[in-house]
Amino acid sequence: MQISAEPLIYGLIFVSVLVLVEGLYLTVFGKSISLNSRVNRRLEMLEKGTAREEVLEQLRKEMNQHMNARGIPLYAILADKAQKANIAFTPKQLIMIMILLSVLAFGGLTVGTQAALPARLLVSVLMGVGGVYMWINNKAKKRLGLIEEQLPDAVELMVRSLKVGHPFVSAINIVAREVPDPLGSEFGIIADEAAYGRDVAEALKDLAERMDMQDLRFLAVAVTIQQQSGGNLAEILAGLAKVIRSRFKLFRRVKAITAEAKWSGMFLSGFPVAAILLISVLKPDYYDEVKETAAFIPAAIGVGGFLIANVIFMRIMVNIKV
Repeated sequence: MQISAEPLIYGLIFVSVLVLVEGLYLTVFGKSISLNSRVNRRLEMLEKGTAREEVLEQLRKEMNQHMNARGIPLYAILADKAQKANIAFTPKQLIMIMILLSVLAFGGLTVGTQAALPARLLVSVLMGVGGVYMWINNKAKKRLGLIEEQLPDAVELMVRSLKVGHPFVSAINIVAREVPDPLGSEFGIIADEAAYGRDVAEALKDLAERMDMQDLRFLAVAVTIQQQSGGNLAEILAGLAKVIRSRFKLFRRVKAITAEAKWSGMFLSGFPVAAILLISVLKPDYYDEVKETAAFIPAAIGVGGFLIANVIFMRIMVNIKV
């Protein structure tokens, strides 16, 4: 039995790409960029002596730089996710990292495999771009999940602040000081913008649209309505906190209920690919008798189409909106 190591080399190179981009990020920005750190990044920058105006300018630049670069060719596929993940790398740096990782992947494929030059070029580019995209997408999911988890506690903290007589801007300041990242720095930006004259409701609405999060939209609408028609904001936010917490619990319950279907879909989609890779490793000449026939390419395309359709339909079936 002849064993081919090429499929394993492809997998190891792709994993190395993911590890490299995470290592570069932590090397450049350190632990301060990590999510849910005990001291949020804004406060850490202020404690180092950076002026409040400079901190606000830096955070707003990081906040908007990716969406401002959507005109760069092919970068639009990364811009929305990079903004939600609040990636501190600039768009140009991300593009350079993709190029660097593609070059390193090409070198690894050249040394470790015997693939043709066009195949190595294509796969290395896919690894460089795909690795960065997967890394950003994972960062975005984690960050949005943490914001959803922190938001009910933040709203309840604002309610307690309002009940003891603090104005709403002061309540936001308290959240910015007491809540860790990622929500702490986001509310810190809102507090700083309000201190320089921006309307708080407008800043909250901008945050909700940037994060594309329904609970934040509820908060922005509640504050806007209170500003326009009056009322007890503490009671409004107390009710909102209950609604957000109930929605979060329901979302977790739905996630638990659909977990089996999601894993079944992942297994059904991944098993054929894993089987092909295992066959290629254990018996590289397994398909030699049929791969030169006229039906091989159409059959492979058909199987790939069915796998993609399976992934799409499984996602539709378990994607339950709460």
